[in-house]
Amino acid sequence: MTRKIIGGVFQSLDGVIQAPGGPTEDWTGGFTLGGWSFHYWDEMMGNAMGALFGGPFDLLLGRKTYEIFAAHWPYVGEDEPIGAAFDAANKYVVTHSGDPLDWQNSHHVPTIDAIAAIKAGDGPDILIQGSSTLYPQLFAAGLIDRLFVMTFPVVIGGGKRLFGPGTPPFAMKLVKHEVATTGVTMATYEPAGDIPIGSFQQKEPSEREVARQERMKREG
Repeated sequence: MTRKIIGGVFQSLDGVIQAPGGPTEDWTGGFTLGGWSFHYWDEMMGNAMGALFGGPFDLLLGRKTYEIFAAHWPYVGEDEPIGAAFDAANKYVVTHSGDPLDWQNSHHVPTIDAIAAIKAGDGPDILIQGSSTLYPQLFAAGLIDRLFVMTFPVVIGGGKRLFGPGTPPFAMKLVKHEVATTGVTMATYEPAGDIPIGSFQQKEPSEREVARQERMKREG
C-alpha cells in the first residue's frame, strides 16, 4: 500500500503557521508573535495529537523546521515520549544545503521528485510539521493525501502561511471535525479534485451589470 503524506498544521484564523510554539522559535521576517498557540490547548487537542502520532510514522521537514526540532526534541527527556518517537522516525529533510544532518535517522532530500519516490516506497505514513515552504510545491505535485488542521481563534496579520505563493487551486473534502473547549477547530481534509464552479448570477444580466463587467475588463 502506498504510504500517505499527511500535513499536521497549527494555524491562525488568517492562515499563519509561523512559530506557534514559543517566542524564540522563528523570528524570520521580524515575526514577534511566536507562542500564539500556547494558551489554547486542552485535553481534546492532546488526544487528537496523540492519535496523529500514535502509530509508526516518518517525518518530512523543511530545513528550518528540522533545525528547530533537532535543537529541541532530542533533549526533552524520558518524560516526553514524543521525543523518543521523533528520534526513532526517519526524518526526510528537503534542503539544497550540503551541511550535515546530525540528528539520528535524518536524510537529505534534494527535490520534490525525490519525495515522490520516497512516498512510493515502503514504510509508514509521512507526517509534515511546520515547513511552510514545502506545502505549495507538494500541493502542485499532488503529493498531499490529508491535512489535519488545528485553527486557533487568533488573527496574527502576517507571517509564514500554509497556502503560500505557488499554491495551485483545488478543492478539499472535510472528513472529520471537532471543536476544542478553547475554540480551536480540528478538521481533517482530503483532496477532492478541481474546484466546482457555479453561478448565482442572472442568466440575462441587466444593462447596468453588463456595463459594470465591461468597466472591470478595462480597469483590469
